[in-house]
Amino acid sequence: MDFKNNEIVNIYKSKILFKELFPSSVIQKRVSELGKEITNDYKNTNPILISVLRGGIFFLTDLVRCIDLELSIDFIGISTYKSTENNINNIKDCSADSLGIYPEQNQLLKTTGVVKITKDLEEPIENRDVIIVEDIIDTGLTISYLLRNLKSRNPKSIEICTLLDRNIRRIADINIKYIGFTIGESFLVGYGLDYKQKFRNLNSIYTLNLNIINKEIENENK
Repeated sequence: MDFKNNEIVNIYKSKILFKELFPSSVIQKRVSELGKEITNDYKNTNPILISVLRGGIFFLTDLVRCIDLELSIDFIGISTYKSTENNINNIKDCSADSLGIYPEQNQLLKTTGVVKITKDLEEPIENRDVIIVEDIIDTGLTISYLLRNLKSRNPKSIEICTLLDRNIRRIADINIKYIGFTIGESFLVGYGLDYKQKFRNLNSIYTLNLNIINKEIENENK
């Protein structure tokens, strides 16, 4: 972890960061392993890796540097709507399953199932080998929508690579070929994952202090 990240950790650790779940060295080792798997599986091909904005770009950036192939990258933005007990807010540019990282707050925060693309791909994917790169997959509902959308564009193949898989909350029937780590119910930040757009730039992945988060939610809903 560099000095900048140490400063951030020291400022927030006593308040909101609870535990370092995946240190940077562990993440980079696993990313390297995934890169080697993809290299072996896609020999003599030119895959296109698609990152879902915003959190997935951190994982994508490290992953592509571990893949020894000619490849392309592209980005897609998805807007998903979530509701509270009193109102519905439009959450823009979220990762495809970022709304699933609030397991302890399900009584206050629920998704409505309304999904739309806010930024489309720049490159055509017809007859291409596609790999969707995600930071976290939870219920799978939004990435299931994305799969249907991309399959309608007639790619040669399409697979999913996620750094974090919270399969205990899976609702949609999806197949994930490449998984970095399987996780439980903890609320996570760092390495692209955020809480209120904070902490994405931490090199490690941390759990958050839910007591503080729940108090913030209570105050916001007063």
